[in-house]
Amino acid sequence: MRSKDYGDDVLAGDLRRRGGRRVPKTEVPEVPAEPGLVAEDPGSGFCGAVVGCDKFGVTLEDRFGRRRVFPLVKAGFLIDGRPVTLVRPVPSGNGGTGNGGAGAAARSASGSIAVRGLRARVAKESRIYVEGVHDAELVEKIWGHDLRVEGVVVEYLEGVDDLPAIVEEFAPGPGRRLGVLVDHLVEGSKESRIAARVSSPHVLITGHPYIDVWEAVKPAAVGISAWPRVPRGVPWKEGVLTALGWGDDVRAGWKRILGSVTTYTDLEPALLGRVEELIDFVTAPEES
Repeated sequence: MRSKDYGDDVLAGDLRRRGGRRVPKTEVPEVPAEPGLVAEDPGSGFCGAVVGCDKFGVTLEDRFGRRRVFPLVKAGFLIDGRPVTLVRPVPSGNGGTGNGGAGAAARSASGSIAVRGLRARVAKESRIYVEGVHDAELVEKIWGHDLRVEGVVVEYLEGVDDLPAIVEEFAPGPGRRLGVLVDHLVEGSKESRIAARVSSPHVLITGHPYIDVWEAVKPAAVGISAWPRVPRGVPWKEGVLTALGWGDDVRAGWKRILGSVTTYTDLEPALLGRVEELIDFVTAPEES
């Protein structure tokens, strides 16, 4: 298995101890509450992107679409793990303000609000496993931004034949959840039988119906009318390349497919829903 760590602890190094108490190293800066800026309320732990700011306070929206309004108090928020004072943006020259006007908050490839001014969080103990490197690259391209914000690491398994042993080695438990994305997870398939052998409330195994993650890319995005039907007994990727007249280089074929994907709209809903479900599962707060 290979893993990609998405960054260091964003909370490290911003505070230090002096005389038995924690004090800021520097003066607390003022930061305009521009749309898309991500801030955290240290009291509640609520973290979200700015979607509005007025004299009554700032409205934050988290990745689940939940919104909360917080007062604009001195040193009342954390950005990049550091205390800041959010202030109302200066009105722009067109008569609007810096947090409204013609432009909505920027969106990531997955459709979520894009985070600005925030480094990747320290990696959580929870993980998402996918079958192969192509699955991992596709998840990274569409959900990489979200995963870095949440501090979730994705690892690929080179297949799921040894999944029960892999899960046991991972040792899932409270605060250490495991989500697994499986190709061709349909009733009666080999993959479904393997998945049925794993039983843990801290593990979620889900998947899409496609033989390979290539099929989860909409044909129109790739410039074809449909994915070819490959005869039984023929390696699926090689069969697809032959049918499409793309040669026999699997790596080049995948590069062509991945290059055609720019946003979540280029992917089939059967994959989109499963990946979002896994992200929600591994980032959900533990019940007390």
